[in-house]
Amino acid sequence: MSATIAINDTTFQQEVLENAQPVLVDFWAPWCGPCRVVSPIVEELADQYAEQVKVVKLNIDESSDVASQYDVRSIPTLMVFKAGEAVESLTGAVPKSKLSSALDKHL
Repeated sequence: MSATIAINDTTFQQEVLENAQPVLVDFWAPWCGPCRVVSPIVEELADQYAEQVKVVKLNIDESSDVASQYDVRSIPTLMVFKAGEAVESLTGAVPKSKLSSALDKHL
């Protein structure tokens, strides 16, 4: 069972902005090569931070409104949200260590 949750334009508000804990949002698309590289790392982090951080994935092909709202121009884009605000954004196939330190900063 995956520790990440698939969200869309409709569920973004409730799952991300209204969540009390920090949320890592993976903006991705099925055709994106670097997204496939980052995906197992995002899954590992979802397991590793299960008690502290909610990890969600948003397919930008199916949910372009949220991607546009947060000016996501390249994927994968990984954003950390805290108290309804985007507090950090990383773009591209970033290493696990970089993602971990981004999450650690906002715990």
